Amino acid sequence: MLALSLAACSTAPSLVKPTVSISPSAIENPIPAPPYTGALPDIKVPAGTLRLSTFSALPGWKNDDVRQAMPAFLTSCSAMGRRPSWAEPCAIARGLDATSESAVRSFFEAFFTPYQVINADGTDNGLVTGYYEPLLRGARKRGGAYQTPLYHAPDDLLTIDLAAVYPELKGLRLRGRLVGNKVVPYPNRAELDKSGSLSGKEIVWVDDPVDAFFLQVQGSGRVQLTDGQILRVAYSDQNGYPYKSIGRYLIDKGELTLAQASAQGIKAWLVANPARQQELLNSNPSYVFFKEEKVLDPSQGPKGAQGVPLTAQRSIAIDPHFVPLGVPVFLATTQPNSAKALQQLVVAQDTGGAIKGAVRADLFWGYGDEAGDKAGRMKQRGAMWVLLPKLFPVATR
Repeated sequence: MLALSLAACSTAPSLVKPTVSISPSAIENPIPAPPYTGALPDIKVPAGTLRLSTFSALPGWKNDDVRQAMPAFLTSCSAMGRRPSWAEPCAIARGLDATSESAVRSFFEAFFTPYQVINADGTDNGLVTGYYEPLLRGARKRGGAYQTPLYHAPDDLLTIDLAAVYPELKGLRLRGRLVGNKVVPYPNRAELDKSGSLSGKEIVWVDDPVDAFFLQVQGSGRVQLTDGQILRVAYSDQNGYPYKSIGRYLIDKGELTLAQASAQGIKAWLVANPARQQELLNSNPSYVFFKEEKVLDPSQGPKGAQGVPLTAQRSIAIDPHFVPLGVPVFLATTQPNSAKALQQLVVAQDTGGAIKGAVRADLFWGYGDEAGDKAGRMKQRGAMWVLLPKLFPVATR
């Protein structure tokens, strides 16, 4: 009903083919756009969440080195390029001189139109957080310091796609298990830890239960084994419970203030209160299962929800109910725990259990301790503009 009411007051702009103003010298190897075969439909943009804008209205657009966003954009084109509105810009981008800042900027201005993302209440700003790919220490067998397991998804975990019966619930899934002839909720975190029902599904054993918990929050990471080998554990599935912030739990209990509830602040609280560690971790009933992947290119990030590798500081996680996966987004926020501007072009390539709402982003900072420090301190306000092809039909506010 909400979607229908918003659509009723929205208008669709006329579809006008863009005038390309990119210099021919900027194109190294022009690639003709492949014909649309109907293999993939165009992405859908929810009505009423976008407001038509201009590039001149984007704060810091002229100051951003947009070349740094091209690797992320091109990886998204591997999926988006087979959609009708994206075939031409993706084909042009593949032949663009990506070392020329003016060529890259002209490309986006020629082929895309910015739309500001608007919340349901009409506001245009929201929360911007950060995440990263951590490095844990682990072993293939349990022993010594290595006592905390990371698990494969269990065989009895059922995933029910509600859209198969109720199309209006597209994107919503139930998870559970079969008991007799009934589907019941899957055990929560506390129940899984206590029951030992996941025995035999271990991928590796790591040396820190708190690091293992935060790995589940991040969704993926790397583990250095005792023989020096490094493997990647990537998100595989989840037990069906909504994510609940342990930082919010400590705030509600009066243990930390909002300003203190960063990843660093939470870890410091755990060091000071070891007897309450399990209480705190169990306050989040969500439990994430992993799959093992080889690290073929250490410079590449893990694969996000779009199925392509993430790019440090140029990939974000979004709520796909409001912002489609794969689209370029101009993000205007500030540096972690700072008033210094962070205004740059990124690409929506991931999702997350805590990423809910229209103006809501989680910036991927990359791999390692420095990225983790920035991600843990990132809790800023920001605004977002999605960039859509000029041939894309958009219902705006």
